Amino acid sequence: MLNWIWAAFFFVAFAAAVVQAAMGRPDVFRDVVGSLFDSSKTGFEIALGLTGIMCLWLGLMRVGEKGGVVEAIARAFRPLFRRLFPGIPDGHPAGGAIVMNLSANALGLDNAATPLGLKAMRELQKLNPDADRATDDQIMFMVLNASSVTILPMTIFTFRAQLGAADPTDVFVPILIATYCSTMCGLLVTAAVQKVNLWNRVVLGWLGLLTAAVGGLVWYFARLDPEATSRQSALLANTLLLGVVVLFLVAGARKRVPLYETFVEGAKEGFQVAIGIVPYLVAILVAVGALRASGALEALLGAIRAGVDQLALDTRWVDALPTALIKPLSGSGARGLMVETMKTLGADSFAGRLACVIQGSTETTFYVLAVYFGSVGIKKTRHALGCGLAADLAGVIAAIFVCYLFFG
Repeated sequence: MLNWIWAAFFFVAFAAAVVQAAMGRPDVFRDVVGSLFDSSKTGFEIALGLTGIMCLWLGLMRVGEKGGVVEAIARAFRPLFRRLFPGIPDGHPAGGAIVMNLSANALGLDNAATPLGLKAMRELQKLNPDADRATDDQIMFMVLNASSVTILPMTIFTFRAQLGAADPTDVFVPILIATYCSTMCGLLVTAAVQKVNLWNRVVLGWLGLLTAAVGGLVWYFARLDPEATSRQSALLANTLLLGVVVLFLVAGARKRVPLYETFVEGAKEGFQVAIGIVPYLVAILVAVGALRASGALEALLGAIRAGVDQLALDTRWVDALPTALIKPLSGSGARGLMVETMKTLGADSFAGRLACVIQGSTETTFYVLAVYFGSVGIKKTRHALGCGLAADLAGVIAAIFVCYLFFG
């Protein structure tokens, strides 16, 4: 589907340019062509600038992984997941793979998380009496995987740093709140459809603890003025991130992990990840750049903004809407739109920050569904897509509200 959307961007841009030229703007074609070169150059420069920071964080992540941080999180969450997946027998390999996958996702260990996720889906398929039809446990796993994004969104912080944000991590707490809302919605909707019993002490205890933590953050920051909110959320974010770095190093040292060699091993992957982003970033930036130069994107957003204005509502969030619309279809596409929004309007603009929070609130639902179910040959996905999109919608709505809370 993304192939058609990407091609449609250029067709729409060309049609809009023809209309603009007919209305007395003959230089519009020059602007569109110029935007193609400028956007491709920008995409490469941004991705190249990611290299150092990606090496740093993937190196630290590898130290944490070898130090047993993922395993520790997995052990802590195992009682909860045992009740959310009632169809998995005690001791079955699927249970451990699910916990490890979600723990690795939470820490941003993408390279480790995907193989674990595919292993979990294969183990779940062994319990499936109908090979073509997704089971309740497979759907619950898919929704939790798609709705729960990394707790440490280092790539977003890196893009913000590259594009001149005064404090790249000031979106950290808003992302935590938005991704919590997305995950909770996905869990509750799926549990309701599947009639999973959430009324037991373990589930209520975990959900209550997480809700209290997020609710406490919202209550605390809601009492502050915008300047204090920005300052204190940045302080909290940087303190937590530094604490994570120390935790990874201490955990690695306790397990006698060779810290330097392990860091370098992970950092090598960081270089490959940064370079691998270049084609995807250039592809989406040139398409969106052509749309913007032709006036088509502004016309669309202007129409939506006019409708929102008729309802007497603030319209600043409309500029981040493209990221929200493309996110369920393509993670790389949404990343490109996030970057384009920050590049055009500023990394510290309301729309720039909101695009980052939306990007960090959920995963790519269609991609996760296609890869995970496709890996085991499932064709009947039942209510998986509906529950996943419900989580996506909750994440976008939460992102908008939390950005107004934190950034005015």
